[in-house]
Amino acid sequence: MDLQRTGSVVRPPSPMDSLEKQLSCPICLDMFTKPVVILPCQHNLCRGCASDLYDSRNPYRFSGGVFRCPTCRFEVVLDRHGVHGLQRNLLVENIIDIYKQQQEGKGEGEPLKAQEAKEPRCPEHEDERINIYCVSCQRPTCSMCKVFGQHKDCEVAPLATVYQSQKAELSNAIDTLVASNSRLQALLNQMEDAGRAVQENAQRAKQGLAERFDLLYAVLEERKAVLLEKLGREQDDKVAALRALAQRYGERLQASSELTDTAVRALEQNGAAEFLLASKGLIGRTRDAAKASLGEERPEPGFEKMDHFTLNTEPVEAVLAKMDFGTRDDEEYEDAEDAEEEE
Repeated sequence: MDLQRTGSVVRPPSPMDSLEKQLSCPICLDMFTKPVVILPCQHNLCRGCASDLYDSRNPYRFSGGVFRCPTCRFEVVLDRHGVHGLQRNLLVENIIDIYKQQQEGKGEGEPLKAQEAKEPRCPEHEDERINIYCVSCQRPTCSMCKVFGQHKDCEVAPLATVYQSQKAELSNAIDTLVASNSRLQALLNQMEDAGRAVQENAQRAKQGLAERFDLLYAVLEERKAVLLEKLGREQDDKVAALRALAQRYGERLQASSELTDTAVRALEQNGAAEFLLASKGLIGRTRDAAKASLGEERPEPGFEKMDHFTLNTEPVEAVLAKMDFGTRDDEEYEDAEDAEEEE
């Protein structure tokens, strides 16, 4: 035996102490608290400690994450389930249960008393520990309450049994919730993908719609130019014809005015002989000029009108007003084209 300097005997570590050390969490330094998760590096952690470690490295709780094993510094990569995606180490949990049962069976004095001091007491019987569970009332209680108290007619069960049962039930509920979260995450990802697809498809549809309208604008502009050119040609032809007639009428008017002046001067002659000499042939020219003015070419009635260039766009307007997404109405388009050709 090894002796300390004070002379007291040092007790060598027992196998149970070594086992307890092996069953201690490297984070909280206490014995593993179930459920115990096993990391890819084969080291173990309490799930609560692993969750705290994961949250400290991933404060925004994004899907997945990374943290290092506190024992070997191995990088642990988690999926979208987080810590709940790690497997439970049932072997270590069973060893812990066996160890605790053996420790309770030994009845060690002070540690057991300290443990009992920490256990909750019955509010009705202060000296009694809460050691049973009332199934009827769904609450933990003590043996005295079952024998003499308000739970004497109730159905009870051992506290440890109900504890393990509800703990397993909660663990299963957590697993179910994790699976549900996985489905929700998948749906969320699907909605995000669908949203992006909607935006991309809408952008392509908008681009296609703009191109179709640009084509319509181009067709209308081209047709507008053709019709304006046709109208302009007739305008120029009519104006040219009217100007030619006006020029000819002007020349006739000038000649007629000169003839009129000559005739007036002849009338002013005082002598008969002089008048007769001047009027020779003047009377015939004057009459011919007057007759010629009556037979001059004139524009036809309504020559100046341009009503035949009126464009009836009502059929096309009706078709454009009904234009919508989907299959076009071929009959309406054909009616509009026929109406345009008739014009």
